[in-house]
Amino acid sequence: MTLQASVSMSWVNTVLDAAQQQGVPRAQVLALAGIPAADLQRERWPIDHIARLWRAAVQATQDAGFGLKAGASVGPASFNVVGYLLQSAPTLRAALALVQQYQRLISDGGRFQTIAGASASWLIYHPRQGALAFSPHQVEAVLAAVVVFARWLTGRGAALAPQAVQFNQPRIGPLAGYRAVFGGPVQFEQAFSGVLWSNALLDAPLPQADAQLARVHHAAAAQRLARLGGVVLGGAALASHLHAWMADALAQGVPTRAQAAQALGLGERTLARRMQAEGLHFSALLDAVRRDAALQAVGQGAQPLAEVGQTLGYAEPAVFWRAFRRWTGCTPAQWRARQGDDAPAPRLGPVNAILTDAL
Repeated sequence: MTLQASVSMSWVNTVLDAAQQQGVPRAQVLALAGIPAADLQRERWPIDHIARLWRAAVQATQDAGFGLKAGASVGPASFNVVGYLLQSAPTLRAALALVQQYQRLISDGGRFQTIAGASASWLIYHPRQGALAFSPHQVEAVLAAVVVFARWLTGRGAALAPQAVQFNQPRIGPLAGYRAVFGGPVQFEQAFSGVLWSNALLDAPLPQADAQLARVHHAAAAQRLARLGGVVLGGAALASHLHAWMADALAQGVPTRAQAAQALGLGERTLARRMQAEGLHFSALLDAVRRDAALQAVGQGAQPLAEVGQTLGYAEPAVFWRAFRRWTGCTPAQWRARQGDDAPAPRLGPVNAILTDAL
């Protein structure tokens, strides 16, 4: 059964607070959206409610840069328990994987996808709207929130700028507003909406990393996800959740189906049935996660190649070598030698092939 898409009240309050900062009372925005004030007492809103709210807030403020400003105003409270979980993550890459894993706790209104390259990685955002079309301000707010929160996590503030930012929609506000939020040029009407980060930045240790605190927040987030009903289904959505969880779990050993089911708040048989219904295979998903992790580790050049394979759960170097050649068409040593060269992108693995269907 497909669950109804919904959004957390913390994200609702982000929109209302941004409008109020521009002198537009909450009651005015709600009335313009046709949403009863009593709905603020709900735990979550249907996805079409938030679409109406965004359009009403933009109309009430008459601000072409409203989405950017709303996204730039986020803090840990904007993402409820997920925000606190991110604060204890070891790296920015791990934090982004947690966003993918627990995206439902914030909103069902989109999903994130990471495409890893030799020296940089794209974080791509795919909106998931309901019956009503999303406002383009919603997409701008999401990417702005990603960049602002990354600055907060790394402690680098405005000095941190992504290598590139792009949207698949036309520009809707002044260019100066985009530069102020993202710290550099932005492209529009591209193939996808996303942010490009250097791998060095993504894999640098975060100042507030705390493994013990992370375990506590993980448990709280997993419980909330279970109460929410697990995963909003659809092949790409389920694949995205599993991919994010596997990427995070791989550091503690090769993840199992039973562990995945527990993390997603599902029974193991339920997860197996849903994967079968969507044509997904646990081994293929795990292979794609190992592939992404291998490309990152080998491309960075710091870890011995045999150790990379061992970390990914390959008992013998020869087994890892064969898998790497299957993924890329070359050996790990050849891939490492290409770092810094304009080598062609590697072939997409099974998960990335699924996730890029929307591009």
